[in-house]
Amino acid sequence: MRIGEIRRARPDDLDLVTPLFDAYRQFYDLPSDVAAARAYLCDRLVAGDSVVFVATDGRAALGFTQLYPTLDSLTLRPYAILSDLYVAPGARRHGTGRRLLVRAREYAMETGAVRLELQTAHSNLAAQALYESLGWRRDDQFVIYTLRCS
Repeated sequence: MRIGEIRRARPDDLDLVTPLFDAYRQFYDLPSDVAAARAYLCDRLVAGDSVVFVATDGRAALGFTQLYPTLDSLTLRPYAILSDLYVAPGARRHGTGRRLLVRAREYAMETGAVRLELQTAHSNLAAQALYESLGWRRDDQFVIYTLRCS
């Protein structure tokens, strides 16, 4: 499998990225909802409040990652949350995820971000191995808490 390019997605890429985004949500046991996935992505891309990179083979999308730029009040610098990373099953084990993660790091460096952060399921061992092979380190200093508000 040949990865043609990794580029920043634009609103006119919705038809390319939406099926992957919907499949990503299904990976986390959410029901398929292509219309809602498309609307969410459209809102993000139009508002510019997230950055989506898409990997293609020149014809089809192979994977994507979505980052949310934010700020760190302790370092007084920007950072980015790598919220989503998904590679189509047929494109796995061909370097697509690795290249998307490298592009995310390049984006962070280009924008002066002090770091990238991500969360993944405890059971997602393949992803954890990939992250660690690229220098990502598990945080042992902070504990993450979540409070549901709806």
